[in-house]
Amino acid sequence: MTTGVDWSPILQLLLLGLALGCLPLLVWVARSRGRSAPQRLRALLLLTLFLSFDLVVFGAFTRLSDSGLGCPDWPGCYGELSPLGARAEIAAEQAERPHGPVTHGKAWVEMVHRYWASAVGFLIVVSLVLAWMWRRELGARAWQLALLTLGWVVLQGAFGALTVTMKLFPAIVTLHLLGGLGLLVCLLLQVERLRPQPLVLPPSLRAGLGLALLALLLQIMLGGWVSTNYAVLVCRDFPTCQQSWWPEMDFAAGFTLWRALGQTGDGAWLGLPALTAIHMAHRLGALLLSAVLLVLVRALWRRAPGHARALLALLALQLLSGVSNVVLGWPLLAALAHTAGAAGLTMLLVSLACRAQAAPRARPQAAGIEVCA
Repeated sequence: MTTGVDWSPILQLLLLGLALGCLPLLVWVARSRGRSAPQRLRALLLLTLFLSFDLVVFGAFTRLSDSGLGCPDWPGCYGELSPLGARAEIAAEQAERPHGPVTHGKAWVEMVHRYWASAVGFLIVVSLVLAWMWRRELGARAWQLALLTLGWVVLQGAFGALTVTMKLFPAIVTLHLLGGLGLLVCLLLQVERLRPQPLVLPPSLRAGLGLALLALLLQIMLGGWVSTNYAVLVCRDFPTCQQSWWPEMDFAAGFTLWRALGQTGDGAWLGLPALTAIHMAHRLGALLLSAVLLVLVRALWRRAPGHARALLALLALQLLSGVSNVVLGWPLLAALAHTAGAAGLTMLLVSLACRAQAAPRARPQAAGIEVCA
């Protein structure tokens, strides 16, 4: 008697990811000939980082276009590799529920997101293999960070599967968003390590960078919770909410983490006060983060003016896109810009932290490579 586990859809998706990943890999091979091992690996990681950043933004598009359940199973679409093979099932579901989450367009958006993720995963596997092959030149930390990145992307894929199978469970979707940003951090740590650019900062400013990263993490978690609970439009005015500076709010219900979408912990429908609490918490977090980042910009202005200007520009983008989401009715472009801005802020602060950490203890490692711990 055989077990009923069918691995073919996963294998098909992995093979497709390999095929798609070969396209940027060929570009990397052509452009990195004659370079040293650190330079070649860094070029591949930068390419993977670029594609991963785009994947995070496209993941936001998948969610914001309500395409997350365009294919309600995983990893295939009704057991098929693409929506082409599931045309009959999609048509039947759309006929039964015309306003439901399954349409041909949404199915394609969801599957393109999966194809893209599998291609990024393939490139991460290649970077791990290269880091291991070149470990004498790069040092042990290179392949250890690459292994961490591979483990992270596997975990991220598991959260992606749970996002579908658990029907957009808010806690899982939020963790999936955080995991995407975490993947960017893992790749960026490898990039910074391969060509360190030390930035001398006083201890107080390095501590300020750590505080800014913590404040940003909190704000991204709050923003993800707003988005995954569809709480953006409960306040359509700014700076007030529902024409009040402090509207009725239910923080206990709003921040019950383990519950289904649109429901309280005991299964009742989530009320307006709970959604308002979710929205207002994000606004309060924005005030805190803005204050921290403005102080950091001022402190950085004389020591690293380029980084300070970039930080100020990204903060302005976040504030502008965040307010636009409220007063303009959550337009898709503003929502995507808000996600991209959060990813950009994360990468900029992590890069600054790595460079500030490298400066006091810059010393030769294997082949002159400095560690960004």
